[in-house]
Amino acid sequence: MRVSFVVNGREESADDVWEGESLLYVLRERLGLPGSKNACEQGECGSCTVYLDGVPVCACLVAAGQVEGRRVRTVEGLAEGDRLDPVQEAFVECGAVQCGFCTPGLIVQAHDLLERRPHPSDAEIREALAGNLCRCTGYEKILDAVRLAASRKEAR
Repeated sequence: MRVSFVVNGREESADDVWEGESLLYVLRERLGLPGSKNACEQGECGSCTVYLDGVPVCACLVAAGQVEGRRVRTVEGLAEGDRLDPVQEAFVECGAVQCGFCTPGLIVQAHDLLERRPHPSDAEIREALAGNLCRCTGYEKILDAVRLAASRKEAR
């Protein structure tokens, strides 16, 4: 089957998509967008989090056919040209990136949080990121990055 949808503001389509193919597979393997990571394939780790019609979802749990005519925004789509989103910048500056496997999902989830709650408390940050697992950082640098991004978004 052919699937057509908007990805990061551009019309895209993928041909010969198998019924059980995930959105994650289509993004990574067919459209060349490797930002979202394939870790658990069960929606448990959050590494593949993307926006689907403005709502964060685990791309590994979305069948490719479900995105027909819809809008997807990946971690690559948060940047504007060569300019990183404040959340992306903050993750780099705070050293919240180690192996990088969880980073794209955490960035998308943190971005969503800051769109909804520009001044989140630490408890709100922890709750928003609870579905994203990281095995390297210990989360403190991730929390620092979200706090920094919040302060920068406020200044813009």
